[in-house]
This record gives sequence, structure tokens and C-alpha cells, in this order.
Amino acid sequence: MPAGYRRGGRRQPKLEARGTLESVETEGPFKEWLGMPDLYRHTLTVNGEVYSYQVEEAELDVSVGDYVVFRYKETKAGRWIDKRSLGVAIDPSTFNRDQG
Repeated sequence: MPAGYRRGGRRQPKLEARGTLESVETEGPFKEWLGMPDLYRHTLTVNGEVYSYQVEEAELDVSVGDYVVFRYKETKAGRWIDKRSLGVAIDPSTFNRDQG
């Protein structure tokens, strides 16, 4: 059987986290193999928990103090945030749309 095969065809659901971004540390650039773009590893602390995020950008779209939301998976190497899932959470009670 292939690695990661689960009887019944059900996948493990993605985990989701929300919280205040407390700190960001950036390492890199890393080049995994020839022809691959440089990758930066960002270590984010959200509500006291540490997560890793690996992307091509050296700067993130979020900053310390933002209320963020993201999907992640837990591995032996730690908690890894899914690519393109990190963003600022919008609170519907404070969201105002221009009614013009």
C-alpha cells in the first residue's frame, strides 16, 4: 500500500488557528535544489504557540500585533502553516462596507 493510505478514503482535516501574532523570526534564503526559487522560513509565535511558515517572500503580509488566521498541520518537525493560508482575520462586527 502507498504511504499515507487510509482505509475508507477519508483525509485528516486541516487544523485551523487564530490569534494575535506575537513575534516573527526569518531565516534564509534556502535553496532546496537547483532551479527551485529561494525559500524563507518564518517562525511565528501566535498566542504562545510556535509555528513554521515556508514561502518565497522574505517579507510577510502580516505584522506583529495583527489578529491572524491560518491552516496548519502537525508533523514530527513541528507545526507547519499551509502555503497561502496565512492572513489577517476580519472581525465581522468591525467590518464596515462603503454604502455609497
